[in-house]
Amino acid sequence: MKLKGKVWKFKDNINTDEIIPARYLNTFDEKELAKHCMEDADKDFPKKVKAGDILVAGKNFGCGSSREHAPICLKGAGVSCVIAETFARIFYRNAINIGLPILESVEASKGIEEGDTIEVDLEKGKIKNITTNKIYNATAFPPFMQELINAGGLMEYVKKKI
Repeated sequence: MKLKGKVWKFKDNINTDEIIPARYLNTFDEKELAKHCMEDADKDFPKKVKAGDILVAGKNFGCGSSREHAPICLKGAGVSCVIAETFARIFYRNAINIGLPILESVEASKGIEEGDTIEVDLEKGKIKNITTNKIYNATAFPPFMQELINAGGLMEYVKKKI
């Protein structure tokens, strides 16, 4: 699967409260959560993000609590992929479980700037910066995890298998 979108760039240690503030955790509705996505990191983000956009961040993205709301709100806001140097382990698993593609790449995190347009090949783990014409490597998912992402997450995968 290939994804293409505009980049929004964030710092190291973006925690789940910055992704979706705790004051909005009274729902699992992704469209409602999306209205507040990343607002504690960038108050205007919910108004700026468009379907297909891609987040690029530094180290330890998604640290903090284990809430599934964080990847759900990103997906609901239209974020097609998150690229970071590293992810907090629970966020990593929650993202896979809901079908939000995430890739780890130190070089992409450091080399891609906000506003760049990038193309991501999830199967090959390649990230092409269309703006600068640079290519970065990422850790690609094994085939089974790619199936989960392509299905739209763990629940959708299971439904297709039953």
